[in-house]
Amino acid sequence: MAAGGSKRAIVAAFLANLGIAIAKFIGFGITGASSMLSEGIHSVADTGNQGLLLLGGKRSQRAADEAHPFGYGRERYFWSFVVAVVLFTLGAVFSVYEGIHKIQHPEDLESPIVAVVILLVAIVLESFSFRTAVHESRPLKGEASWWQFLRTSKVPEFPVVLLEDVGALIGLVLALGAVSLTVVTGDATYDGIGSILIGSLLGVIAVFLCIEMKSLLIGESASAGDRERIAGAIESTDDVVRLIHCRTEHIGPEEILVAAKVEFASGLDVAGLAAAVDRVEARIREAVPAARVIYLEPDLYRGAATAP
Repeated sequence: MAAGGSKRAIVAAFLANLGIAIAKFIGFGITGASSMLSEGIHSVADTGNQGLLLLGGKRSQRAADEAHPFGYGRERYFWSFVVAVVLFTLGAVFSVYEGIHKIQHPEDLESPIVAVVILLVAIVLESFSFRTAVHESRPLKGEASWWQFLRTSKVPEFPVVLLEDVGALIGLVLALGAVSLTVVTGDATYDGIGSILIGSLLGVIAVFLCIEMKSLLIGESASAGDRERIAGAIESTDDVVRLIHCRTEHIGPEEILVAAKVEFASGLDVAGLAAAVDRVEARIREAVPAARVIYLEPDLYRGAATAP
């Protein structure tokens, strides 16, 4: 469900941003508004980013091979990190540069009503994209707050699309305000200020995404809830005396590697021990279906020295 939901959110964002980008560039060509150009570049960056997310999803589905025995699930983390870098360089840096240039060399706007209409239409389209992303994210979010979801989600596409959409909506409001103030006051400096504010907003979002995607690329453990369910599944299995220690790591958004050292009942022969291990693995996968790769090491508990 997560993979299908994230793809729907990405496609909705891609189509919305493509249409918005075209409209903004038409608006910039007519009005010469710097904030419109910044927003147009922003939408181009967002459109390209959705394409990169779709590429990452496609490449992550490749089967495991000798070079990558755990598969290619982390491709989605890598391309989400690339998206954050693109958002910063192509979106934030360019917008700030364009805003500074416009403040230093102000130019009067032509046909500002065109810019206002295009920005209002863009807000409607971007709101549709944002609504889709929110709807598809809710099943994964559960009872967590949106901030907690953005910080802890193992599905990278949702935080990326959600924050891009939020940034786009705020940026559109800033651009609308900048154009309106320029028209009311006759001072084109406001247009440049709006562009700088849009770039600064994109920079904050990009840095946040870089930090979160870097954490996923390095390797994050399963969520606290999944770790509890895995431990409970192991300890509740017949012939298990105790769970000595357990380590988990996401090798993809919907794939968890589990490595555990377990003390089994004494007196089990080889066949009995193998059967007990199979039961533990089955219980873990029943409790947490994302636990795809499981390694169990039978051992005897010898206090703290047993754990790494």
